[in-house]
Amino acid sequence: MAELSTLARPYAKAVFELAQAEGKLSDWSESLASLAAVTAAEEVKALLGNPHVTDAKLAELVTEAGKLDAAGANLVRLLAANRRLHAAGLIAEQYEAMRAEAEGRVDVDVVSASELSGEQQDKLAKALTKRLGREVRLECRVEPELLGGAVIRAGDLVIDGSLKAELQRLSHSVAH
Repeated sequence: MAELSTLARPYAKAVFELAQAEGKLSDWSESLASLAAVTAAEEVKALLGNPHVTDAKLAELVTEAGKLDAAGANLVRLLAANRRLHAAGLIAEQYEAMRAEAEGRVDVDVVSASELSGEQQDKLAKALTKRLGREVRLECRVEPELLGGAVIRAGDLVIDGSLKAELQRLSHSVAH
C-alpha cells in the first residue's frame, strides 16, 4: 500500500496544482471521484492487467465510462501509458487531502457503536473544530462491534473512545 501511495502522490500533486491554478478544485474532485469509481469496478480491474487491451483503448473506455472532460481524459491517457490507472483511488484520496488542507478544513471519520443524533454530531463537530483549529466535515458510520463509544480519525489523529478498546486495555493491564 505504501508503494502505491508513493506512486499516486506526484499525480495527485500535479492535478491539485493545476486545479488550484485554474480555480477548478471542485471540478477536479468530481472527475477524480468518477475516475476512482470506474477503476474500482471489477470489470475495469480485469482489463487493467490484460495484455490484449492497449493503453489507448483502456484510456478510451475509462474516459467514456467516467464521463470525463478533456483534462480528465488527458490524465487517464497519462495514467494508462504509465500503467498507473490502478492508483486512481489513491490519487483521488490524496488530492482531496490536499484540497482540504488548502481550504482550511479537515475530513473526520467517526465510527460509533450506534447512530449519532444530529445534535451529537453538531457538538462533536464544534469540539473538533475548536481542537483542530479548522473547519470539520464529519463522515459518520456505525459499527456495533465497538460495543459503545466511538473512534474518531482526523488525518494522523486517532481518538479511540470505544468500549471495545477500553476492554482490550483493561484485559492487557490485568494480564500484565
